[in-house]
Amino acid sequence: MAHAQSAPDCCAAILAGGLNTRMAGRNKAFLEIDGRAIVDRLIETLTPLFPQVVIVTRQPELYAGRALRIVADIFQARSSLTGIHAALAHADTQWVFVCPCDAPFIQPALVRLLLDEISPQVDAVVPRIGEYYEPLCAVYARNCLAPIAAQLAREEFKITGFFRHIRVKQIGEAQLRAVDPRLRSFLNVNTPEVYQALKNEDETLIG
Repeated sequence: MAHAQSAPDCCAAILAGGLNTRMAGRNKAFLEIDGRAIVDRLIETLTPLFPQVVIVTRQPELYAGRALRIVADIFQARSSLTGIHAALAHADTQWVFVCPCDAPFIQPALVRLLLDEISPQVDAVVPRIGEYYEPLCAVYARNCLAPIAAQLAREEFKITGFFRHIRVKQIGEAQLRAVDPRLRSFLNVNTPEVYQALKNEDETLIG
């Protein structure tokens, strides 16, 4: 199994193509936590772990000035699965770690845990907490492209829909908590209430 620092065949992709409807149209990538935009926090976290970090967005002009590759969706429907597809389609590597633009606390140790599980025997390495996958903080192989494209062509947008067609390596909660005890890597700032709680350091709301 490859270690993160020796896994040149995997890049990272930040998915920034959402409509931000639950944030009243505010772009979540640029919400500030401790004085820094979430997207910049992510870039700082991911850059030491990957040979390349890309942003998937339909508004490339918003990210001008950042030394990153910017790619666009191929399918027109707005969905997270569309973003995963674009990240894989544009990747120069065999594997892509994907994460959303509104996850300010992704832990390097958790990313390394996922990368350490990459092998020729699997097509995706996906955290699972209880009954639920966390497919937006996961690693996918490029051979996921065909089943994702087929699903999008049917206008089916549930991210885990194509999992039945690939080999998924599940990373369970015990393993996840060993490197991220409070599972803060999976915290998304997707509502004004969560964002306010973060700014107020209200631990009852942010876990």
